[in-house]
Amino acid sequence: MNTIFIAGHAKLPTGMAARSIYETLTITAEIDKYYGVIVEASCTLATEHGRDYIARLLKGHSLRNGIDTPLEELKEGYLGKANNALIAALKDLYKQYESLHQ
Repeated sequence: MNTIFIAGHAKLPTGMAARSIYETLTITAEIDKYYGVIVEASCTLATEHGRDYIARLLKGHSLRNGIDTPLEELKEGYLGKANNALIAALKDLYKQYESLHQ
């Protein structure tokens, strides 16, 4: 395979539907080894619509370019309670990616 699978985690805020299922929010991504492009992404948000939104937001982004662009898109476009957890999980995912390339 020409891809790697990485997960980023963050604690969910209280009062969220997903918290009744998971204690943490996880973003997973399948990433092209050579270009660093996110081929597929998913997360543990409770609604399918939310999971699809995050997948579309991340798909096609190259982690070689950092994560500033998807972070800004998350901050501006996702206005739910899980925003801070999504940002933290994405930063954790990127940290895992960077540790592989050092």
